[in-house]
Amino acid sequence: MQEPDASQVALTWSGEPGRLEELTHGMLLEQAERAAQALTRYGVRAGDRVAVHLPLVPESVIATLACGRLNAIRTTLPVSLTVPELTARLRESGTQVLITADAAFWDGSVRPVKPVLDHALARSAAAGAGRLPHTVLVVNRCSRPVSWKPGRDKWWHEALAA
Repeated sequence: MQEPDASQVALTWSGEPGRLEELTHGMLLEQAERAAQALTRYGVRAGDRVAVHLPLVPESVIATLACGRLNAIRTTLPVSLTVPELTARLRESGTQVLITADAAFWDGSVRPVKPVLDHALARSAAAGAGRLPHTVLVVNRCSRPVSWKPGRDKWWHEALAA
């Protein structure tokens, strides 16, 4: 099997009006490697679960590739889940690292993503739901103010740059 040309487009993403992103094979693999390194710094090892609570954005693909590099298990938490549904999935996931977005653009408006997750995490903690994620990596997609828990919450782009 022939290796893809690193300069060829591997991913084209069209999001909110006027926003188009293209990643080449080289860019995608380089970001996946940086994401795998970040996950390793936060304690992810082979067999561990990484929960991904992202809309359909390039970072979701990058997270999947990073989990593959580490032999970690990607657990998908759809952004359409309600707080009770998300709370139940978090309890079942046993994840230590969770990747989410500040917000997402769909149906013509910006919708919260991390605030819903924060409510589910708070509910899980109040119910004594056992092991909850110790790290939440937040992808900045909509540049909106977002609640922040120091020590737990970290920006995705900063984690990949480290």
